[in-house]
Amino acid sequence: MLKKRIVPCLDIKDGRTVKGINFVDIRDAGDPVELAKAYSSRLADELVFLDITATIERRKTLAALVEKIAAEIDIPFTVGGGINSIEDVAVLLKAGADKVSVNSAAVRRPELIKEISQEFGSQCVVVAIDTDLVNNEWIVFVDGGRTPVDLKTTEWAKKAEELGAGEILLTSKQSDGTKDGFSVGITKEVTQKVNIPVIASGGAGTMEHFRDVFNETGCSAALAASIFHYGEIDIRELKKYLQKEGIDIRL
Repeated sequence: MLKKRIVPCLDIKDGRTVKGINFVDIRDAGDPVELAKAYSSRLADELVFLDITATIERRKTLAALVEKIAAEIDIPFTVGGGINSIEDVAVLLKAGADKVSVNSAAVRRPELIKEISQEFGSQCVVVAIDTDLVNNEWIVFVDGGRTPVDLKTTEWAKKAEELGAGEILLTSKQSDGTKDGFSVGITKEVTQKVNIPVIASGGAGTMEHFRDVFNETGCSAALAASIFHYGEIDIRELKKYLQKEGIDIRL
């Protein structure tokens, strides 16, 4: 069985790392290059970089910043934000990304997933799904979590896999930034629906939250941002705790 992964996330706005609550109330969280270097040295398994306003501002991801970060780390690096074509992907891979994350563009044009997968391999394609409860049903949101679409989360995850996604990054808008714990229910539903790795995202506040999401769902990785950025939880200590709790993790 593959070891569980701990993945810090750099949400980027105007070249700085930021963090919000429920996708709003954004505040500064530091220099992305320095944070990336620190995570790489502190046993993070992977790093995710999301240019959170690229889609809404109709521009491309910050390739120059991606290049700076890639030069400083030696762990797998996923980049997302404003990716609409295989040409966009090629630019980011050349800048040093190992994988790309697509979200809004893939919802609006699902063939994008297949195009990237066929050109660069399914291992390169992470489909990010932002989800929230609407009328007691988990549905998909786009435009940085601003716009709901008529698409059930589990159905979209399955469709993404069929189109060639190699991984799902599932973020609960309801839990994002709250530090009240991951949305275990929808994470479990998605992991049961697909046969590719799922990264749980949104809501991490304690080490126990990581333990619970790994024990109660089939997720392969857990992602967090503010608790790592602000030094509330150290990744090395988190991994020691999880190992003591019987979770198979790389130390």
